[in-house]
Amino acid sequence: MRPIPRLLTIPRLLTNGLANANVLADAGSSQNPRVLRRLLGPALRGLLFQRGKDSDATQMDARHDACFTWTYGHDSAGMRSLLVAARRGQWDPDVDLDWSLPVDPFDPRRPFVDERVSPLQEVPGFAALDPATQRLHQRDLLAWSLSQFLHGEQGALYVACQLVEAVSWTDAKLYGSTQVVDEGRHVEVFDRYLTTKLEKRYPVNDNLYVMLDALMTDRRWDLKFLGMQVIIEGLALGAFGTLRAYTHEPLLRELLRRVITDEARHVHFGVIALQRTYADLPDNERHEREDWAYEMCVLLRNRFLAHEFYEEHWAHRMGRRSWNRVMLESRYMARFRDTMFRRIIPNLKRIGLLSDRVRPRYARLGLLVWEHERAAPDLTTEEIVDA
Repeated sequence: MRPIPRLLTIPRLLTNGLANANVLADAGSSQNPRVLRRLLGPALRGLLFQRGKDSDATQMDARHDACFTWTYGHDSAGMRSLLVAARRGQWDPDVDLDWSLPVDPFDPRRPFVDERVSPLQEVPGFAALDPATQRLHQRDLLAWSLSQFLHGEQGALYVACQLVEAVSWTDAKLYGSTQVVDEGRHVEVFDRYLTTKLEKRYPVNDNLYVMLDALMTDRRWDLKFLGMQVIIEGLALGAFGTLRAYTHEPLLRELLRRVITDEARHVHFGVIALQRTYADLPDNERHEREDWAYEMCVLLRNRFLAHEFYEEHWAHRMGRRSWNRVMLESRYMARFRDTMFRRIIPNLKRIGLLSDRVRPRYARLGLLVWEHERAAPDLTTEEIVDA
């Protein structure tokens, strides 16, 4: 049975609209009517109606065609290499992670995250809080971040299932089946860590919900590859690597190391598939995908402002605009954005979606500095990505 959505009053809708004014102001900068029409529904459901928060479960009208192939041909050496790497790289959370390690987020002797780079250190008034409250805020901000990872991995699990059905190449279907297993494992370990170690979970961020809604409800399989494998998984590599670089907690570091290894394969999967698909794409179709990718990058830029954490702990102390400025200008977030887009931008270039037509938009966001960085790794064997 479909959950009954929470009824929102007009004042609440206006409040949601004002709260997301910065996102709405940035949205549509591509000025592509086809892209904006497809993103309008996800944006309304995510930013104004906040469907990710109105009940314990959300049903989306997932649309795609399932492609059966009856020849079972193997014509992609890159996909076969990925398949071999994925089979060798499978791991068991119960065996390969030591869940018996004690985790105490409130122990002042063992801070979770290097306090010198925590964005909270740059929030006015944080230094004046008593030490116990500071540790509570640090725990909750980490729980917020891991909660978004968890929600993103659930989306990746569902999109991976769709891709196995939708893609037409046998080798891609076989590799995609290993990604389904990977994503299910990621959902399990992040949920387990949040539940048993941090004992707190936050709802899905509205910007992330918009992206997941857009991917699940678009029937074009290549958009699912572009959005999930190249953009969201590229973001995951940046997010996981940044957190792992700054955390001192051994269980979380090992968990992230193993997840990063899986995610590197997932990104490369998307790049291989889209290089092949976009090589001969008509100009109008290419332009739509260029604009769609740009709109997704704008959403990504606004995703990690931790508004759910802000509403709980800081909304009564400072305005949202001031909070956004502190988060965007913090050293931690600067490092995170660098790591995130360092992976995404070169991959967009590699698959042919960083043309002269859209380059000025990325330049205005300051993202073209990453276009010559190393793109997705050419994986022929298992790769360990060590942040």
